[in-house]
Amino acid sequence: MSTTFPTFDFSDYRVVIAGGSKGIGRAMALAFAQAGAAVSICARGTEALEATGKELAETGAKVHVARCDLANADSVARYIEHAADALGGIDVLVNNGSGFGFSDDEDSWQRGLSVDVLAPVRASRHALPWLKASAHASILNIVSIAALRPRGGGAPYAAVKAAMTSYTSSQALALASDGIRVNAIAPGSIKFPGGLWEEREQNAPEVHDRTLANIPFGRFGEPEEIAGPALFLASPLAGWITGHTLVVDGGQMLNG
Repeated sequence: MSTTFPTFDFSDYRVVIAGGSKGIGRAMALAFAQAGAAVSICARGTEALEATGKELAETGAKVHVARCDLANADSVARYIEHAADALGGIDVLVNNGSGFGFSDDEDSWQRGLSVDVLAPVRASRHALPWLKASAHASILNIVSIAALRPRGGGAPYAAVKAAMTSYTSSQALALASDGIRVNAIAPGSIKFPGGLWEEREQNAPEVHDRTLANIPFGRFGEPEEIAGPALFLASPLAGWITGHTLVVDGGQMLNG
């Protein structure tokens, strides 16, 4: 017996993506918009933010775009409030920002804790009144496979992503009584123009090539390959899934 599943329809959803101007964030924003959602994105850099805002507007979706420093508590609070006002509420909150703290120094740890951990905590807290009023509320935290295994380098990045993986399950338990699902996606190595792996291909080719050789499919992932799982986890098809971290890595972790 064959089963036919509907395509994603987010036409009555309001989706807020904290960190949505480039890479995975941009791909998720466009995917939600193309599926009919009203979408708000924020980022710190103006150029990429405005460019992605124009792409989103071309889909015909209702769009809100704002600058936000995710490391700053007041900036996060203002962004969530303005996004909710612009969209008329919040149904899905996607926490996608990262400070990319790879060096074992004070600055990397501070950026990681501020952007990768405290920004999602703050955004979730401020979005809660609107999420509680939603009939299909969910939170999606973008973490990393770095959270799931020890690393010889980049300990701050791995540690803060591990913290968010733990927080996702605790958050899911705490918010279940409000009907709010909370999940995470742990991407593997994703390559896109202007991103980390393009930079490493140019400046640290040995790291780039070693990582590529460790991926069973023989290629880096693409941002759109994270956007699809994001739509699934935010949709009614995942209505009985909460507290889960979904690894999307092309089998990268299978090689250790």
